[in-house]
Amino acid sequence: MAESEFRTVTLTTPAQFAEAAQLYRAVFGYQHPDYGLNPRLLGALAANGGSVVGVLDDADRIVAFAYGFCGTDGQALYHYSQSAVVAADQQGRGLGRRLKRAQGEVALQHGMTQMRWTYDPFQTRNAHFNFDVLGARGRWFKQDLYGPGTDRVIVEWDLRGGDRPPQPRPVPAVTEADWGMPGGDANDLWLALPADFYGLSATRPETAEQVRRDVRSAFTDLFGKGLVAVSCSRVDPETAIYYFEPALEASDV
Repeated sequence: MAESEFRTVTLTTPAQFAEAAQLYRAVFGYQHPDYGLNPRLLGALAANGGSVVGVLDDADRIVAFAYGFCGTDGQALYHYSQSAVVAADQQGRGLGRRLKRAQGEVALQHGMTQMRWTYDPFQTRNAHFNFDVLGARGRWFKQDLYGPGTDRVIVEWDLRGGDRPPQPRPVPAVTEADWGMPGGDANDLWLALPADFYGLSATRPETAEQVRRDVRSAFTDLFGKGLVAVSCSRVDPETAIYYFEPALEASDV
């Protein structure tokens, strides 16, 4: 199916909300009721300034879905994107970008110019999408946000700036010994991670746990120094690298 045959829409009907909730459970594999998504909540969000957006295929089936709401940290207002999912058989077609842009349009319509969301720092494909595709920035690090073992990076996306093309960066020579250890200098700081952390956890749990501790410490330190994550890419089959820069914008101070 060509990308042009998809349509991005705001979901508005109870049937659409129910279909979106079902897709959410299917993509994440959730079975327990605690991890479900209430269609009535989606209806309330859609009617009160939240974003409830979907991508429809040529049969009007929802193949991607995202929702969010107005948030505040006590100092700034922003649109918070709680979740975005794409059906397994539709991934790799640019639908994630469509969802984020649609959420951004909702936020702008309600007077907000920033959008935030979280992701698992070991999901380096997500990091690449957030930074190198969308042009967002990793701003903060939260330990155990949803419980033990759920460390998250908080991303901020300036909706006024549009996409920021990734800048070419030197690729450092790294080995497994570099995982979780910041490297580089003040103008070119980087952090190497295993490209498949959860595969490592299954085969070498002790190594993975040490890497988790090192990465937690590194992100806490780097963000604490006022740096922002600006890029993430896989440099070989085993390793991905984050790149950091000093915060330059007023909202990044």
